[in-house]
Amino acid sequence: MNPWPQWPVYGEEEKELLLEVLESGVWSYNGPKENDFIRLWKAYSDSEYVLLVANGTVSLQIALEALDIGIGDEVIVPGITWQATTAAVLDINAVPIIVDVKPDTWCIDPEAAEQAVTSITKAIIPVHLYGNMADMDAIMKIAEKHNLKVIEDASHKHGGEWRCRKAGSIGHIGSFSLQLSKILTAGEGGILTTSDPEIWIKLDALRNCGRRPTNVEIDKGAGQYGLEGDLIQSGNYRITEFQAAVLIGQFGRLEEQNTLREENARYLDDLLSEIPGISPMSNDDRETRKTYFNYAFRYDEKEWGLSIQTFREVLSKEIGFQVESCYQPLNDCTLYRPLTKKRYAINKEHLSAIDPSRFHLPVCERVYSHEAVTIAHRLLMGKKGDVQMIADAIKKILTYRATLVK
Repeated sequence: MNPWPQWPVYGEEEKELLLEVLESGVWSYNGPKENDFIRLWKAYSDSEYVLLVANGTVSLQIALEALDIGIGDEVIVPGITWQATTAAVLDINAVPIIVDVKPDTWCIDPEAAEQAVTSITKAIIPVHLYGNMADMDAIMKIAEKHNLKVIEDASHKHGGEWRCRKAGSIGHIGSFSLQLSKILTAGEGGILTTSDPEIWIKLDALRNCGRRPTNVEIDKGAGQYGLEGDLIQSGNYRITEFQAAVLIGQFGRLEEQNTLREENARYLDDLLSEIPGISPMSNDDRETRKTYFNYAFRYDEKEWGLSIQTFREVLSKEIGFQVESCYQPLNDCTLYRPLTKKRYAINKEHLSAIDPSRFHLPVCERVYSHEAVTIAHRLLMGKKGDVQMIADAIKKILTYRATLVK
């Protein structure tokens, strides 16, 4: 069996850029590499303002703070996402309201989101998940109707497009993760985007110890700073010049890699559509550029007569790479246990409000336990024959499934 493509991909460009940073003596704090990447992402992302931060969790946290969301405010989030989406809400003492997802995309269900709106709801965080984007038409309509803010969690969608607008540019703020597994990576890091200058000034201060930028026109990115800090209390959430250097190199490959993943994903969609009990994720024509953090598909446990746990285990062995379910639903997620943390114990009412077990998420629970199969995006970065091998492995399991039933 041929080895699968490696991730991350790097070359001489990253090495040269890192050496330049070492030799410059400017290793952090509004350096030239940071501003170089900001220029690149601004031109690419359909957003007027771009900032780099320490990771994709604090990017969400300071996005919420920049929108004046805080203690007791409600923020609507989908039930299938990495726990950091809700942890960011908790960390500003707001209340995550966890709602169900659509069964064909596993992204936030707009109807469920609107039903969850109350007099103290302040924002919605739609998460673009794996290969799908949330229904941004519906989300923005709900936000306008109820005077809510929208923070797009686009950590899986670097370069994705909805109606030819880049992911992260449709809501009031866009948030991206640059963690090692993401399709644009610096090992760790985050990106924030907005087209609102007042929001940008707050975001910039929040990432930089509360310092107010004194030259707000510098590349519409990281500003120049004095010591004045009268804008807002905050801490240090800055990125380093080393990470920014790596990002510049990585960005140069992003479009080519996205195209390759998209082509192979569409080919795999076609192959899997021919297999009984296997359904590719829904494709929405409004999503005019598909990008893939992971490739996901739906498995029909009843039609196969084989547990999904066994199916995933055997498929992993057949292709020589671990396949997974989706993220655990947040109402019962091993890594999302807010009641275990003292800092959230403001009072009994707040603890009751943030208890994730109070949310009923039937679609999330069914998808996680009986339907979801996800494959890392690096498996989409090889040749069509590699993709064919995944489909052939599934067909083989189908043929011999009777011998696998436990």
